[in-house]
Amino acid sequence: MLPLRQLACSWWSCLLNSRTPCVKTLVHGDQRRLFNTSNSRMTIMPAWVIDRYGSNDVLRFTKNAGFPIINYPNEVVVQVHAAGLNPIDVSMRGGYGAATMAMKRDPLNINQSGSEFPLILGRDMSGVIMECGLDVASAYFKEGDEVWAAIPPWKQGSLAEFVVLSANEVSKKPKCLSHIEAAAVPYVAATAWSALVNTGGLNKDNCAKKRILILGGSGGVGTFSIQMLKAWGAHVTVTCSQNAERLVRGLGVDHVVDYTAGPVEVPLRALEKFDLVLDNVGGDTESWALGLLKPWCGAKYVTLVTPFLCNTDRLGIADGMLQTGVTVASKALKHLSKGVHYRWGMFAPNGLALDDISEMVDAGKVLILTEWLLV
Repeated sequence: MLPLRQLACSWWSCLLNSRTPCVKTLVHGDQRRLFNTSNSRMTIMPAWVIDRYGSNDVLRFTKNAGFPIINYPNEVVVQVHAAGLNPIDVSMRGGYGAATMAMKRDPLNINQSGSEFPLILGRDMSGVIMECGLDVASAYFKEGDEVWAAIPPWKQGSLAEFVVLSANEVSKKPKCLSHIEAAAVPYVAATAWSALVNTGGLNKDNCAKKRILILGGSGGVGTFSIQMLKAWGAHVTVTCSQNAERLVRGLGVDHVVDYTAGPVEVPLRALEKFDLVLDNVGGDTESWALGLLKPWCGAKYVTLVTPFLCNTDRLGIADGMLQTGVTVASKALKHLSKGVHYRWGMFAPNGLALDDISEMVDAGKVLILTEWLLV
């Protein structure tokens, strides 16, 4: 069985060689469009699916996955030209977050079978709109538009030929990127945006000269956050290994702390305090990272490593959410008494954020790193 990363790379070549009989493929340069050549609507499509949770051996390629349909007037059907995998896909393959995702898919428990299978993974995608719902404004989206999106984890994913999404989750792809390049960006970009903007309160108008610390700065969210913050004029410090220092300095980082050289909190405590700490590492960082913030100045600690989904998987929805609420509230109150804010950041689908990110990419303010690409 192929590794998951290699499966994603081979998926597209399999897909292109497994068209259904009622479809013709027209190729114009690197553009690939599908047109229905029969009077009947397509009902199946090729996709990678899982029928149960487990390791790589649960992945199955099928030509008979159900074709996505528009259920609400604000939705669009997109033909996937390139898809991306993220660590969340690997975790979801093993059942991570299953309880919460099942509730999001069917909050009223209408589906009596209670099964989310067959499940299609893949959170990143770039493609072309093939059909628009009645309420989708033609002035903004229309059939044939090239778009990208970060697909919410409770929806069927991008490892398929087509996907249906809300128009609010979709954005026009940057003109300077190919579909493959574009498919490497949306999930990490939307996660970084949610943490820094929605939770951290930063934006292009208030970020100038603020001191930001990114713990774990060389990963996907970290490297995207660096570029966005530098474009907005922030002073950025990151922690990473010595091997990644050249990478992050090339993105404009002002100060680098090598976490392999010893306890990373020691050199960080010697620096001027920060306005915001973005934690991509978790573990014991909470025990010392909040002490690096400027007290009584509205400074925030935002962590992307939270126990929320683990709680609901382990305790069930009701008890898991109760445990989560108690945990975050007690920590927030504890640190508020010390003059700093404790927050949890999470991925949130956001087409409007991707609009701004698309402009930044086309303006050259955000570079697409080869480390983000699957192929």
